[in-house]
Amino acid sequence: MYRVGQKEIDAIAEVLLSGELFRYHPGGQCERFEKRYAKSLGVKHVCMTSSGTTALTAALAGLGIGPGDEVLVPACTYMASLVSVLGAGAIPVVVDIDETITIDPRAVEDAVGPRTRAVMPVHMWGLACDMKAIMRVARRHKLLVVEDACQAVGGAYEGRMLGSIGHAAGFSFNYYKNMTCGEGGAVVTNNAEVAQRARCMVDCCSFYWKGRKRDFVPFTSNGSRASEIEGAMMNAQLDRIGPMVRALRRQKKRILRETAGTGLKAAPSNSLDHECGSHVMYALPTEEQADRFAALAGGTVCGKTGRHVYTEWDPIFAHQGSHHPALNPYKLPQNRRCRKKYTKGMCARSLDILSRTVVIGNHPDRKRAEVTAVIRRIKSAAGQVLA
Repeated sequence: MYRVGQKEIDAIAEVLLSGELFRYHPGGQCERFEKRYAKSLGVKHVCMTSSGTTALTAALAGLGIGPGDEVLVPACTYMASLVSVLGAGAIPVVVDIDETITIDPRAVEDAVGPRTRAVMPVHMWGLACDMKAIMRVARRHKLLVVEDACQAVGGAYEGRMLGSIGHAAGFSFNYYKNMTCGEGGAVVTNNAEVAQRARCMVDCCSFYWKGRKRDFVPFTSNGSRASEIEGAMMNAQLDRIGPMVRALRRQKKRILRETAGTGLKAAPSNSLDHECGSHVMYALPTEEQADRFAALAGGTVCGKTGRHVYTEWDPIFAHQGSHHPALNPYKLPQNRRCRKKYTKGMCARSLDILSRTVVIGNHPDRKRAEVTAVIRRIKSAAGQVLA
């Protein structure tokens, strides 16, 4: 959470005092946010959800992903990416990242199998994936692309907003994200049919409020509908995101520029001018040096956050994809030929990269002197570790 203040308080208070907390009413906050966010992203359809996980699940369901399908996911992401695949009834296949800490397009190409239906590039820590290369691979193998932009709200790739490039995408608005309403999310797409299915996944009962459609038969799903309180807060947050991300980008560029002569190797970026800029990454020669540099510079080793590496996804290794065996995607006969074997060493290249890469967070409200102090600390740490 970067910025929350009186504007959010006033917006929420207005909703509470109006008594209109349920989202389906004329001029509602959720609908207003969806229209505004669609315009800011350059997409046609946005539907608010209760979380980033439910947004990704709705995106997959909207695209028709289900039992019998494999979805390629990166070795570095929050487990929710894989949870969404299992939530759609499909099987996640884990592939390597590269030095950008995002999914490696070459690994995607190599991992495509006869059951592979989609790929989920994750814009981790606000870093843009190499979408041009990923879309080329996807076209070559007729794969659907579901962008996990949960950690990259406000970021772009070569001028196109993240989440607007693939066939569908999911965003998160939880406490840790660039825009927040505590918990929340959104599924986005340019395809009207995909949007209709995704909305049904989010709220299969919406026809009671929005009317029945002759050309669409709704299916049942677990609800993940947003409330007007979340919509109100997100409208306030949307007013903040542009200037905030621009400040983060400037801060990142300054840090990289002024630490360039230290011997540190900055992790390569796929779109430095357009990504969120929320984090700076440095690749150290060894794991031991990364540990020491992180401690001195005030950063974290990417492979040691405790939750962002595939080796930490306990339910996946246990093949516990549901609360009931009959609903567990790993047990479904349709998934019998999907690749379901996971080992701790299956993405050794990713583990090596993550164990040597240090992430340092930025903040848009840092004063120039505070950024100078961060740079000074990074330089000092580099001098001690790389000497």
